[in-house]
Amino acid sequence: MNVEVLADGAAVARRAADFVADAAREAVAARGRFVFAVSGGTTPWRMLRTLATLDLPWAAVDIVQVDERAAPAGDAERNLSHLRESLAAAPLAAARIHPMPVEAPDPDAAAAAYAATLAGLAGTPPVLDLVHLGLGPDGHTASLVPGDPALAVADRDVAPAGPYQGRRRMTLTYPALDRARRILWVVTGAEKAAMLARLVAGDATIPGGRVRQDNAWLLADEAAAGVARKQGDLTPCAGS
Repeated sequence: MNVEVLADGAAVARRAADFVADAAREAVAARGRFVFAVSGGTTPWRMLRTLATLDLPWAAVDIVQVDERAAPAGDAERNLSHLRESLAAAPLAAARIHPMPVEAPDPDAAAAAYAATLAGLAGTPPVLDLVHLGLGPDGHTASLVPGDPALAVADRDVAPAGPYQGRRRMTLTYPALDRARRILWVVTGAEKAAMLARLVAGDATIPGGRVRQDNAWLLADEAAAGVARKQGDLTPCAGS
């Protein structure tokens, strides 16, 4: 895993936006399309607001969701609501944002339908160009949370999950995450420090630690990186 530690959440968001922009330009030059999977979170929304101001080949960009809460359209708990708001300044066609169908009455059928959407965008099986992930204080990533049956799904790219924090969810599974060309972890805040140390140490007993690491980049702020720094688990690199 490649690691950069920056001063604070604002610096992480700016660096993440630049990382995504570079990945988009490379993907479009190589394959004519950039398929980017986005997770939720305060720092990621800042990342997307910055990204929206950058010069990208937006006509060839498709945004998909890593996970989503089952909540009504427009609900503040929906990642989609924040995703659309954060990218509002970008010249991105509305049809290029592909929502998880969490309002559908049959969660399994809805997950299968979203897997088909991914296949239509990124091949069979789908190979996403870039997956953005966050890390929870309990070690979860996407909606792959400790103890959830979705952790064991190996034959589908999308699965129902939860309930977690009061909402059932939909999530990409490990096969879909591990197949991605690149994974970008964005982790900020002291409450993530203990789990970030376990993540960079490759601790597979936490959900985040089970994600493939050889194609992964981690952008963290000083607060999140504190425990890993003390333990000597962060390899110095540019930006740290």
